[in-house]
Amino acid sequence: MKKALAIVTLSTLLSACAAVSPSNNDATSPAANADTPSAASQAASSAASPEQIKARKLATRAMPVKPPEEHLPAVPLTKEILFKVLSSEIAFQRGNWQSAYVTLLGAAQQTRDPRLARRAAEMALSAKQASEALVAIRLWRELAPDSEEATQYYLGFIMLSNNLVEAKPILEKRLQDAPQQARGVMMLQIQRLLTRAQDKAGAFALLEQLVTPYTAMAEAHLALAQQAFSSGNTARAKEEAKIALNLKPDSELAILTSAQVADSTEVEHILTDFLKKYPGSREVRVAYARTLIDQKQYEKARSQFEILLKGDKQDPTTLLALGLLNAQIGDTLAAERYLSTYVDQLGKHPDEARDNTQALLILAQIAADRNDIDGALKWLAQVEPGDAYLDAQLRRAQLLSKRGDLDGARRVLAEIDTNGEREKTQVTQVEAQLLREANRPQEAFKVLETALKAQPDNPDLLYDYAMMAEKLDNLSAMETALRKLIAIAPENQQAYNALGYSLAERNIRLPEALTLIQKALTLAPQDPFIVDSMGWVQYRLGNLDEAETRLRTAYGLLPDPEIAVHLGEVLWVKGQKTDAQKLWREVRQKDPQNDALKNTLARLRATL
Repeated sequence: MKKALAIVTLSTLLSACAAVSPSNNDATSPAANADTPSAASQAASSAASPEQIKARKLATRAMPVKPPEEHLPAVPLTKEILFKVLSSEIAFQRGNWQSAYVTLLGAAQQTRDPRLARRAAEMALSAKQASEALVAIRLWRELAPDSEEATQYYLGFIMLSNNLVEAKPILEKRLQDAPQQARGVMMLQIQRLLTRAQDKAGAFALLEQLVTPYTAMAEAHLALAQQAFSSGNTARAKEEAKIALNLKPDSELAILTSAQVADSTEVEHILTDFLKKYPGSREVRVAYARTLIDQKQYEKARSQFEILLKGDKQDPTTLLALGLLNAQIGDTLAAERYLSTYVDQLGKHPDEARDNTQALLILAQIAADRNDIDGALKWLAQVEPGDAYLDAQLRRAQLLSKRGDLDGARRVLAEIDTNGEREKTQVTQVEAQLLREANRPQEAFKVLETALKAQPDNPDLLYDYAMMAEKLDNLSAMETALRKLIAIAPENQQAYNALGYSLAERNIRLPEALTLIQKALTLAPQDPFIVDSMGWVQYRLGNLDEAETRLRTAYGLLPDPEIAVHLGEVLWVKGQKTDAQKLWREVRQKDPQNDALKNTLARLRATL
């Protein structure tokens, strides 16, 4: 169970940790620089960026409820202006962006209307013409100096163009005009903006100049630490983080920046020492849990999230993190409890920023693994259209078939609105698989045959069609499909192996079978099934010692029942009947209904 769940939980476990809600008790919450990942930064990257966290807390005090309106010129809409606007839009729609841009930019200069300059910038951006876009943005900002949107575009393009000198007076004024309680956030926002500059040294120098009047503030040094770290200057980053922490010893942001820029061996010590002094520090505890997950210390990470949950028993993201973590550990009862609570919470309090799909899929998997088909279907039915919707519907069909409702399963598959050939192929493969498992191979063959008429060169369909033909003992159809697959995908080792093994299994054209399997083995020398095929063809050729060696290697790579049956037969023929019987008994214990074992025992007239 643990192994199965690891596949679906590992990819989302850390991202779930990253979304734990920040504490409201500290005005300086932790941060991480996502632009420069490292072992140290991963410890802090679970927290929101500093400007995100502090902006949330200071929004009601520092941000206006409504941006100031642009002062628009009182320009009459003359026929000339109307013609220019309409003709530029028509030209743009026809793909002539340059004519449209020039016309509209000229109209903006003539009328002094910032809206026309903005539209000219949009046209240039749509055409991916950065220099022309910057010209229009400069005019836009000149005509609407109070427009926050114009200023943001302008600063962004200045960073990309490396014209940092041009940005300096704007950024200086922003810091000067910012209210005292919001100035720290502003410095951190500016630092994030400067990370976009290509001239890293110039960006750092500019930031130093900007924050020099405010060096008594911890945020000034945190901004410098972040910028130094993003530029690869770890020594300066450590120095600035230390100064920030001395100025504000209880700051989550300062301690997490210290952890971010520290050596990987120091991170855990830094975080745990802070938590001893300030056990209520939510963001630092999240970062510590994230560090433990990175180190695969899942039990210890779980205990940290349990502490977080005590502080807020209804926090959905902590519930999700605990659910995923317990699923990873293998504690399915706890995983189910946390994940179902998480789903219930989202049901009561919908949140567009949250998604319950991962939780629903894991809950369905847990239910299916304990053979609670109805429970699994209940969870899957709640998965809404999105990236995981197709997988959920395919799983529904498989579970219905397992319950004995093959017709219901096929109806589910027929109702899936597929998007493209890849999804159509998946649906076809699952339908054929369900028919095969229901011992209706001829119908499965027909399903694949019909699909191949629509997609004659689809490698996956060709392979499945060939395997179904082999099961029906239709050697001609099988070989034709596999030969075509080899022509389409000459590096497909499974095609060579399937054809070679089928010939060896029938004890025909053995030299050709050997050549095909040798080619497959060259492409995938460690594939246990291909190694098994090589052992089997050697057995058919009478090379018993070589066959035994190959089959033992294959069984060592993967203790699969069919490989064990093959190895047992070789040992039996070599006179090592006790060893063969021991292997076969192991197979029977793992898979009492194994057809390969039954057929082999009957053919060799062997008993266990």
